[in-house]
Amino acid sequence: MSHIRVAPELHLILNPTTGVIAEEREDVVEYALDDVNTHLDELDKIVTDMMNQLSPTSPLLSTFPGRERAAYNAGIVTNAFYGIVIGFIVSFLLLVLLKIGGI
Repeated sequence: MSHIRVAPELHLILNPTTGVIAEEREDVVEYALDDVNTHLDELDKIVTDMMNQLSPTSPLLSTFPGRERAAYNAGIVTNAFYGIVIGFIVSFLLLVLLKIGGI
């Protein structure tokens, strides 16, 4: 916990977040949460990145700038390719059935 020693000889400290001046005591345990806040900020970035993975147009944490729509464009190309392949297979089967049927 960050605090400012106002009067070290009188054992007075100031908490800058609340603005309270209090007596520094030996029976009170203080924990520094600055490292925890740093880790929480890093975890927040990771969680935001995981949420952005659900949208094809959102920027991801480890990608280069300008690649926001890469997944969207890759999906369009992939779906077009599969559509063409399935269309060729269906048309080939129809031609074979027409040839066998004698029509």
